Amino acid sequence: MPYTPSGFFCDRLIWERERRNGEGSINKPLCFNGQDFNVLKQECLHKKCLFEDETFPANIESLGFKELGHKSKKVKKIVWKRPKDICVNPQFIVGGASRTDICQGNLGDCWLLAAIACLTLNEKLLYRVVPQKQSFTDNYAGIFHFQFWCYGDWVDVVIDDRVPTFNDQLVFTKSAERNEFWSALLEKAYAKLYGSYEALKGGNTTEAMEDFTGGVTEFYEMKEAPKELYNVMKKALERGSLMGCSTGALVPAQFETCTVTGLVKGHTYSVTAVEEVTRYMKKVRLVRLRNPWGQVEWTGPWSDNSKEWSTISKVEKDKLQQQNAEDGEFWMSFEDFKKNYTRIEICNLTPDALDVDKLHKWTVSVNEGHWVRGCSAGGCRNYPDTFWTNPQYRLRLLEKDDEQEENEVACTFVVALMQKNRRKECKMGANLFTIGFSIYEVPVHQMHGNKEHMQKDFFLQTSPKARSKAYINLREVTQRFRLSPGEYVIVPSTYEPHREGHFILRIFSEKRNTSEEIENRIEADHLVPVPASAGEESEEGQQFCTIFQQTDRDELEISASALRKVLNTEVVGQMDINTEGFSLESCRSMIALMDMDGTGRLHLQEFKHLWNKIKHWQGIFKCYDKDHTGCIRSYEMRNAIRDVGFCLNNQLYDTITMRFANESMNIDFDSFVSCLVRLEGMFRAFQAFDQDRDGMIRLSVLEWLQLTMHA
Repeated sequence: MPYTPSGFFCDRLIWERERRNGEGSINKPLCFNGQDFNVLKQECLHKKCLFEDETFPANIESLGFKELGHKSKKVKKIVWKRPKDICVNPQFIVGGASRTDICQGNLGDCWLLAAIACLTLNEKLLYRVVPQKQSFTDNYAGIFHFQFWCYGDWVDVVIDDRVPTFNDQLVFTKSAERNEFWSALLEKAYAKLYGSYEALKGGNTTEAMEDFTGGVTEFYEMKEAPKELYNVMKKALERGSLMGCSTGALVPAQFETCTVTGLVKGHTYSVTAVEEVTRYMKKVRLVRLRNPWGQVEWTGPWSDNSKEWSTISKVEKDKLQQQNAEDGEFWMSFEDFKKNYTRIEICNLTPDALDVDKLHKWTVSVNEGHWVRGCSAGGCRNYPDTFWTNPQYRLRLLEKDDEQEENEVACTFVVALMQKNRRKECKMGANLFTIGFSIYEVPVHQMHGNKEHMQKDFFLQTSPKARSKAYINLREVTQRFRLSPGEYVIVPSTYEPHREGHFILRIFSEKRNTSEEIENRIEADHLVPVPASAGEESEEGQQFCTIFQQTDRDELEISASALRKVLNTEVVGQMDINTEGFSLESCRSMIALMDMDGTGRLHLQEFKHLWNKIKHWQGIFKCYDKDHTGCIRSYEMRNAIRDVGFCLNNQLYDTITMRFANESMNIDFDSFVSCLVRLEGMFRAFQAFDQDRDGMIRLSVLEWLQLTMHA
């Protein structure tokens, strides 16, 4: 079986190199798909041609894969056109970008459009996502670009300006102004980021809010919202946070149906303002919302034409900019807001505390990781045999909060676990995993310097200090905690084991903290032959001589094919293991390991050393083959390899699983021995790296990568 280098290695090395160069930051975004906007635009201007994006072409593949795919009748009538072919005098932005520029088309992406509407309330944020100085006149080349936060990095997404139309009307998002196109082109760039327009169907406003800001989102179910929710909302809007809310629908048939008061069930709205007015000498709290459809509004109290507006002064009415227009925007009382909406989502540009008056400056740490089936995708605590194999992250809370309750010493922090790429992979049938995390306090004797992966027994004997409120199938699970200063282990996981995917774990704290993945150092004990006992030496010595005489009477040396025959006929029968024997490839690897004189064959003494190793490894294998099937579970390789004397990091355990486990995530004895032979051979080859001569051999991940690439 040929060795294939893990993509996780390469991805990580590329990411680290780019990070060292400052790429991926707000000021130096990565070029998505390797497309440099300025270079491409200058090429088009030089050639006097309009840009055509080959990476997101104007065809069905960019529209979708199912409802908007090849078998869909509706897409056959769609024509891709540039704005200049749709209307006279197209403009990128007309009179400034505003929330009324976003009107939903024939795509179920109200969650995205609600976030765009919120984005227009903060000009600085808006023009970070929608770079200025883009137009259909000055140096027009049919090319535009937009910037998004994508799983830890800012990326610059380039598009051409061909958009889907039907009868010269935009099919998807459009502006209230027929000749304005910034919102339609922003939607196209976002569709490119995730692979197609159809990939944007259905979602949570929090996703787009975070992709526009790099912020962190917290949400409240209305039935569990805090008493001070109004102040939370007001404070959030004052500091530029983005906010959305949604109505509930008991059954799918109710989605996007209207109530008698004009609200749409199962629909997402933008929260654009919260204010107080005086009515009959009493304060009334109001909330302003916007339907991304650009129409269909609330008709209850404080709606556009309601009688309540005649009971307040003109000054207050002007302050609220109240208008009687069918534009999708409306006011309602805060009490009606709580009754009619089921959830509110707040995306904080920085995770400032929402429940105190004083704003705080937070520190942020970001860790990238992955769950690998059969190795590091251990599932939740309901699966104790595998839970401990999940990635683990050490968190050190170093300083307590400035403001404390009496007799309290605590640190406030937010943990945000985000799964990556699931929306982009939906065309291949991918759905969001159900994810969550647990937090454990590190025992005192394991603090400060001990960074080893916590073992199974630790989690069996220790209860979590905190954990996510629930495992849920959202892109990101976020929760706020208050714990004492100290060291903790965060274990992110899917609910069920063997769910393979990438994630990022972000930790925000009011005071200084450090977080890092728990990684074992790559090392091995002294690589010396395993001796046989005196009795065994005498008895087996005669037996080995007899075997060698049968294979090659003259040289008393055996080749790989002869070794295979010997092991499978003379040796395997003596093992109390259910095995079909060793492959020729395994025997070649054994000879490469034990052949000290370079003949490509083994003499008697070398064979004895090999046999002693195999017996030693057999004993370890049997400890984990408890059901006597002749196989051990791939996740048990961590401890089995450790028992042999090797200590590896998480990436290498992942690679071993992908290299040696079968489709059922089991490793038979032949593969087990092949793995250990490969490990010992590689460590021997790099004994020169033992500069300290302390009996331990150490390799960096990069050195290991170079080795395995050529193995």
